[in-house]
Amino acid sequence: MASSLSIIELGDVTVELTRRDVKNVHLAVHPPDGRVTLVAPVGTRTDVARAYAVTKLPWIRDQRTKLRAQAREAPRRFVTRESHWVWGRRYLLVVKERDAKPMVALDHRRITLTVRPGSTAERRRAVMHAWHLQVLHDAVPNLIAKWERTLGVTVSRYFLQHMKTRWGGCNHAARTIRLNTELVKKPKDLLEYLIVHEMAHLIEPNHGPRFLALLDAHYPAWREARAELNELPL
Repeated sequence: MASSLSIIELGDVTVELTRRDVKNVHLAVHPPDGRVTLVAPVGTRTDVARAYAVTKLPWIRDQRTKLRAQAREAPRRFVTRESHWVWGRRYLLVVKERDAKPMVALDHRRITLTVRPGSTAERRRAVMHAWHLQVLHDAVPNLIAKWERTLGVTVSRYFLQHMKTRWGGCNHAARTIRLNTELVKKPKDLLEYLIVHEMAHLIEPNHGPRFLALLDAHYPAWREARAELNELPL
């Protein structure tokens, strides 16, 4: 798909203009920092795109205000009695130091993080991250298999990645999807929504009417799921 990138400056707002082989214009404000992107059809003149973006400035500023007001997770220190989230539920962390292989265990109230004596916060973070990846790997393949049957598509591979501005992504040509590792902290139905969203892009790469019709047909609650996900702490 051909594309080109330009920058449009509108006072305090910078718009990243990308021209692609699409039929419709798509304007988006991305969390967490309010980055603005505008996708327009190939051949769209910069002055036409600028004029369109100017008409949307009130909406852009409103979206940025909402992002600034959105809750943010405090940096974690990985110490005992600290709150951590898994699948939308809050757990208290218990840190145990033991001269044994680091591990994480989950019960109905606590996450127990076992690390070697003197482990740094960064090492504790790494152990927890590895556990988060395993939790996601235990959940994602079954959801992909379920929606492969429903949508009639095949995912050649999925990737888990920490992303600052996106919950997921799809490479239509390679038939792969990418999921933000932070999804392990959100309710599991929101992970499923993201998987459906990205797999629908294997049928329709763009966010046009056909794509929205796919979501309406197969995941009617997608608007509510998207709103809930975007309102949760980042």
